[in-house]
Amino acid sequence: MKFLHSVTLSQTNLSGYLPKHWHPNLTFVDLSGNHLKGKMPISLTRLENLVHLNLSSNSLNETIPTTIGDLGSLQNLSLASNSFSGPIPESLAALPGLLHLDLGSNQLNGTIPNFIRDMKKLKYLNLESNNFHGVLPFNATFIKGLQVFKVGGNSNLCYNHSTLGSKVKLGIAPCDKHGLPMSPPPAKDSSANDSSDSSDDDDYGNDEEVKKHHSGPSKVVLGVAIGLSSIVFLIVFLVLLSKCCK
Repeated sequence: MKFLHSVTLSQTNLSGYLPKHWHPNLTFVDLSGNHLKGKMPISLTRLENLVHLNLSSNSLNETIPTTIGDLGSLQNLSLASNSFSGPIPESLAALPGLLHLDLGSNQLNGTIPNFIRDMKKLKYLNLESNNFHGVLPFNATFIKGLQVFKVGGNSNLCYNHSTLGSKVKLGIAPCDKHGLPMSPPPAKDSSANDSSDSSDDDDYGNDEEVKKHHSGPSKVVLGVAIGLSSIVFLIVFLVLLSKCCK
């Protein structure tokens, strides 16, 4: 098929491995949502005219080929929801025309390379749910220039709050002075609050009981003292009265 330029076989239950031979005239390849496994063949990165490559939602693994940067015409690259590991290839820096980069939900690791912020045409960037670590290398100007930006789900990744501000919501923690994610404050547990409140009520009730307990005996003692005083006064009065009558 010498004149074939576009291949779309998305969500068709394809299984097995990606083919090693591709027609050089291809400009559009979409094999997303299948059961493809194994590594991404280097032959796929030799398609100089390829503009769109979508291999998302498969079971592809190993590393992203370093020859990915040979796809000089590429504008849309989606490898999300696979099992790719290793770092983001430095060769991606050779793709200045990239508009859409989706590497989310893989097992990629290492630091996020600085060259991504130099991709001036980039509008969609998804790096979420991987194993990236270190300080996010992007500033506010770069992030505002994106239409979609996802970076959450990387527990060892953090951002410089002095550069992006403390109110930014990226799904990752701000960095401490050592460039490590700051621990989030402990979440308030409503049940704990309720038990705390109930314990406060119990304490209050106990205090009342203690007060009653303490106030009770003091009133009894006071009453006994008054009663004894009255009896003594009455006896003295009767004695004096009897003497006067004699």
